[in-house]
Amino acid sequence: MTVKLMQHQLTRRQILGVVALQTAAASGLTRIGLQAASAAEPAAVDHAPAIVIGSGYGGAVAALRLGQAGIRTIVLEMGRLWNTPGSDGKVFCSTAAPDQRSMWFRKRTEAPLATFLWLDLVNRDISRYPGVLDRVRFANMSVFVGRGVGGGSLVNGGMAVTPLQSYFAEQFPTVDVNEMYGTYFPRARSVLGVNDVDPAWFESTEWYQFTRVSRKHAQNTGLRTRFVPNVYDFGYMQREAAGTATRSALAQEVIYGNNHGKRSLDKTYLASALGTGNVTIHTLEKVRQIDRAADGSYVLTADRIDATGTVVETKQYSCTYLFLGGGSLGTTELLVRARETGTLPALDASVGSGWGTNGNVMLGRANHLWDTVGANQSTMPVMGIDDWANTANPVFAEIAPLPTGLEHWVSLYLAITKNPQRASFSYDSGTGGVRLGWTAAQSAVSVSMAKKLFDRINSANSTIYRYDLFGSSNKVFADDFTYHPLGGCVLGRATDNYGRVKGYSKLYVTDGSLVPGSIGVNPFVTITALAERTMARVLAEDTAP
Repeated sequence: MTVKLMQHQLTRRQILGVVALQTAAASGLTRIGLQAASAAEPAAVDHAPAIVIGSGYGGAVAALRLGQAGIRTIVLEMGRLWNTPGSDGKVFCSTAAPDQRSMWFRKRTEAPLATFLWLDLVNRDISRYPGVLDRVRFANMSVFVGRGVGGGSLVNGGMAVTPLQSYFAEQFPTVDVNEMYGTYFPRARSVLGVNDVDPAWFESTEWYQFTRVSRKHAQNTGLRTRFVPNVYDFGYMQREAAGTATRSALAQEVIYGNNHGKRSLDKTYLASALGTGNVTIHTLEKVRQIDRAADGSYVLTADRIDATGTVVETKQYSCTYLFLGGGSLGTTELLVRARETGTLPALDASVGSGWGTNGNVMLGRANHLWDTVGANQSTMPVMGIDDWANTANPVFAEIAPLPTGLEHWVSLYLAITKNPQRASFSYDSGTGGVRLGWTAAQSAVSVSMAKKLFDRINSANSTIYRYDLFGSSNKVFADDFTYHPLGGCVLGRATDNYGRVKGYSKLYVTDGSLVPGSIGVNPFVTITALAERTMARVLAEDTAP
């Protein structure tokens, strides 16, 4: 999307930021900012008053608010800037035709659906490249994460759901709920660009027939459905359907990125952050160690890689204020390693604990021949089955697309269950990484809850589960991966009530590791709102002259 096309809806600072991103992409720069220094020879130790690790939701909020406060800030992002078209003229590849851009240094794609009709028709062989989606594997659980400037916002389905207020209060008993729902959730939604599908268009368009069929089956069961907002521009989507805009959500683009329509962080928070002139983003740099100097400043060791994954330079950075926005996995690993190797020995014993999957379970149902879901399906979900008020079995089930371009009679869901199980990360001295203590029995709790709901739906509609989507072993419920990793540095346990890390001053967590394993809905709006709350308090109390 060109700056000219965006000017009617962006602020001046966002426009400046988008220009900086486009200039960096065109020039092949790995350091992005308004200052010409991005092309200069870097110093042996790069110092900035503030450093943010990660450019996902929590990191992007920190970067913007620091930049607005006039604090020079460096953002270190291990992925690349996704703003340069490939040989096909597109920045991202589609879900149906993945290539090297799809996955983070893999030789084959690893999509959540492994098979179709028990055949390996989904995944493709690819060449190794710093692609946009990673699947991080542990013993009994794997985690999908985004890699690039914008983190998970590049690869998620955009469902911008605010959690039920009572459940948020249950998860965060020390947080002022009125302040969150009166100030920080609205602030997050505004900057993220959250919008709602036009109900009249939804009811008439072929692109959401799959959702209407699932809604009917839920209603037949006596269940409630509700629309959920999104950060995809629904006005743009309607133009896609009308043939007046280039298709993206209507062209099978989602898990490997959207070329148009989606308000990912590089177009919102990060563009505005760069537009302050105080923020620089360094790409393809992975922080592997955090130390603290005698003067109290933080010293970071980061490896810079090239497109083959080869480490081409090891850099050191120093800062006064350090903000961790590397996500539940990235932030927790850094802190667990720092505690166990002695570089930050005073970290709280709870660092690494309280981790959960947000109760994620994926499943499919086989519909009757007359219940066609449509060959054409938008990749952006807009509705969920809401049975969270069922105290005996709380489930919120996203009605998910399965856009193959063919009629397949499959209703697909990502169920979010109220699974109370939690796990901890431990340091692996042999690899220098972390192990996750999640077990198959803990996943079985989520499966049981999802099954209770969808057994009811199948019984009411005389339908059955699909057995061919998740591998050759007739697996019905995909419980071995999550899109919503949460916890590891839980608010009020590993940190104080505002994300300040216990044991160290001027060290902060702003990402999903603050959320204690479950939030009941897609979590990125909650992560963003909590980060806004943290930054408001930190800038008022910790950075004042």
